[in-house]
Parts: sequence; structure tokens; C-alpha cells
Amino acid sequence: MKTFKPCLIVPVYNHEKAVTMTVTRLQTSQLPIILIDDGSNSSCHDALVNLAANQPFITLLHLPVNGGKGGAIKAGLRAAQNQGYSHALQIDADGQHAVTDIAHFIDAGRRSPAALICGYPAYDDSVPSLRFYARYLTHLWVWINSLSLAVKDSMCGFRLYPVTATLALINSQSMGNRMEFESEIAVHWVWSGGEVINLQTKVTYPADGISHFAPWRDNVLISKMHASLFFGMLWRSPRLLRRKLLQRKQREGA
Repeated sequence: MKTFKPCLIVPVYNHEKAVTMTVTRLQTSQLPIILIDDGSNSSCHDALVNLAANQPFITLLHLPVNGGKGGAIKAGLRAAQNQGYSHALQIDADGQHAVTDIAHFIDAGRRSPAALICGYPAYDDSVPSLRFYARYLTHLWVWINSLSLAVKDSMCGFRLYPVTATLALINSQSMGNRMEFESEIAVHWVWSGGEVINLQTKVTYPADGISHFAPWRDNVLISKMHASLFFGMLWRSPRLLRRKLLQRKQREGA
């Protein structure tokens, strides 16, 4: 693999108040930042332009129409590849993730550059109970569809992607562009035999936080995604189970 060269990618949609604080905190990591404006309103657009002005370490991408978080992540990954970065650390714009944990993800990526480094949340008391329990339904389906417990939390937006391998997977498969993407790419990563490392990270829900999860639209998309992955798992299951058996034998023989 080429030289380890990480950057940060931040998908943004109408987070004009939170993103300024988030970017200010991200600057302490001294990593280049790629902001992806996912068709935001004019006030958020202007805030992002002001953030990027005269800041050589910030790249600002403008997507003309809101296409969803998954589409913004894909655009950020492609920009990272075009700029020569080997790894892209995704972090959400709303300030819920602990910037102090960035160093742990970067260190893990440097030690295991071929791995997908997935955050799994350590919540404080700010987490809404409904969100806390509802996300386990998706976790359950991810474990079923991947025939693996490799990914502890497939919905956490704090994740270090090996750029080239991730884009190769995206280009070879049809994946959604909205909230379903993060779970979907995780399952495809496990199917491909890629290594997964899970790192716990602190998550705080801001009192004035804005959620762009659209219950009807996104639940339908997520349900369709899990159904598609389930049938994909069925025809892959002999190969997946054979690989798990081989891995177990290798561990026992080590």
C-alpha cells in the first residue's frame, strides 16, 4: 500500500451553526479537511464558503442538489483519492463525535492500513432512548446479512476508510446514497473479506442538534437495503461460511 496519508471528510447538510464549531475543533488534528456541501441552503453554503476562505488545508465541494449522506461520503472519498490521500476519516458535521478520538483512529489505520476502522458509540445521557434501542434492529440485520459480528455498530458516522479499496467496492456494487449507505458498505466490506477494527468513541447528542433522518423515506430505504442484502447473503453463504471455517482452523492451528 502507498504511504499512509490521511484526511478528514465531513458531509454537511444545513448544519450552518454546528459545522463552524466542528471545523474549529477539527483543526486541532492538523489533518486536511474535505467539506462536502450536500446541496445545503444558502446560509449553510455561505458559512462553508467563509470557513474555507483562505484556508489551504480545507477543500470545499459543492453538490448542487441534496443527494443524501451516502452520496456525500462517496463524493468525499473520490475527492480524497484525487488529492492523493490513502485514507479518509469520516466525521459528522453536527459535533456529536469526540474530536479527541481522531488520533486513536489514525493510529489504528497506520498500524492496519488495509482495515476499515469503525467507531462504535459510548453514549452519554444525551442519547434519545428511541434512537438508542431502534438502531439495534439495524445492527441485528447487519450481523445476519454479513454472517458475522465483525461490525459492532454499522450506523456510527465516525469511520476511517482505506480510500482505494473502498472506492473499488463502491464502483463494483450498487449502493444507496442516503442513510442506508453506511450499513450497506460495511456488509459489502465483510463480504469481500476485508478486515474490520472496531474502536469505541464518545458520542454526545447536542441539545439543539438537527437530524436529517426522514423516518418514512429512510426507513423504507433501509428496509429495502436489508432485504436486498439478505438475498445477497443467501447465495454468498456457502463461500462466507467456508471462509469462516478456514479462519477458525487457522486460528486453532496457530
